[in-house]
Amino acid sequence: MNWETVIGLEVHAELSTKSKIFCSCAVSFGDDSNTRCCPVCLGLPGTMPNLNQEVLRFAVKACLALGCQIRRRIAFDRKNYFYPDLPKSYQITQHRYPIGFNGMFQLPNGKEIRIEELHMEEDAGKLLHMQEGTICDDNRCGVPLLEIVTCPDFRDADEVVTFLASLQRILQYLGISDGKMQEGSLRADVNISVHKLDERLGQRVEMKNLSSFRAIKEAIQYEYFRQTEVLESGKMVAAETRGWNEDKKETYSLRNKEKVQDYRYFPEPDIPEIIIEENWVKEIQECLPELPAHKMKRYMDMYRLTDNEANILTADRSVSAFFEELIACGITPKLAAKWILREVLAYLNEHNAAYNDLSLSAKSFSDLIFLTEAKKINRQTAKEIFSLLCKKDFDVPSYVKTHSLWLENNDAENSKVVSHIISIHQKAVLDFCTGKEKVLGFLVGQCMKELKGRGNPEVIKEILINYLKNEMGK
Repeated sequence: MNWETVIGLEVHAELSTKSKIFCSCAVSFGDDSNTRCCPVCLGLPGTMPNLNQEVLRFAVKACLALGCQIRRRIAFDRKNYFYPDLPKSYQITQHRYPIGFNGMFQLPNGKEIRIEELHMEEDAGKLLHMQEGTICDDNRCGVPLLEIVTCPDFRDADEVVTFLASLQRILQYLGISDGKMQEGSLRADVNISVHKLDERLGQRVEMKNLSSFRAIKEAIQYEYFRQTEVLESGKMVAAETRGWNEDKKETYSLRNKEKVQDYRYFPEPDIPEIIIEENWVKEIQECLPELPAHKMKRYMDMYRLTDNEANILTADRSVSAFFEELIACGITPKLAAKWILREVLAYLNEHNAAYNDLSLSAKSFSDLIFLTEAKKINRQTAKEIFSLLCKKDFDVPSYVKTHSLWLENNDAENSKVVSHIISIHQKAVLDFCTGKEKVLGFLVGQCMKELKGRGNPEVIKEILINYLKNEMGK
């Protein structure tokens, strides 16, 4: 039977402002519980919220990047609900007049995803479930959020993950959110329904606060099979909110789905309407950085990089900036891309690190590339120097000179070393002469060891082959 999945998203992005949306409490991650909150973000009687203008500016940047129309007159509302992590029992959000609406985002395959609205709001606290019980950490209360609501335009999990990865990249390029899902800076609620292709849309189910791409993909796939199984048995899918059990790899019921009237929205009485001036929006637009999709296309068109190379280099704004710094130092784009993909990103993956954790400078790295490609140092020496540069930057040519790491290009010296190694490893020579060519690598290694890393492996290999052929001819 042909079933179709229909998916819409509500994405919450925590903004990288220094202070919260309506008070001066610092925004930070990992502090001791309940040390970053005050009477305002806790909603104590007599307190008054004061909008952080940086939050408004970040929201305008996001609207422009996502192609949203910007509402010139905006307002805030109170969304009322009772939950332990919401100490004032309401959330200040935008219900009637969200700042952004009617946006459009294009997936890499060309499919367009409509952005229904984009609005500002404050975050709630966080419940910490421990063996001894559950405590409420209110540090996150009042942290500024952007909520980005899409239309139900997705049809499978891969489209959802592609959109979220692209959105994460855009927010990071704009400098308005770090997008770290593991720290809760980017969270997604997934609305999913299943229906027969020739019938009307099915009952929508919401999955809350999915915090990794893998969890989102697995939850969508699980929910598709759960809902089709319910429908094929002749039953109705319940309108509910569900959570995701990472251990069991299945969704579970949290509560019945709330309706708009359950939240009893009404205008926020303590924050007046705000007029957004057109000139201010233009100033922000002129300062927008080049966004990932445009940068990726430019890399492919101008530098002739492959789709994969351009995609990887633009995944992190810091890495793409480093790539362009290398080009400014005189490294060709293709060579710069090759070294970043082969050395820098491999190092980051191996050490589970981010680019900003490295001490590596473009000047030092370009010197290392120049010396290696010109065969002034061998690749093993280059790898060792690169590892050191990642921990502490230094002048590469001076380091090579001080530690006598220049390649030995003296043919007489190389020949002398090869002759010596052959004389003390006669069994390896005999093995080679009887067809065991793998021993050649061993002999090259012994020569390199004798030269203390200053030999050119390709030159040594060539000299060795000539010597060994002579031995075979005897």
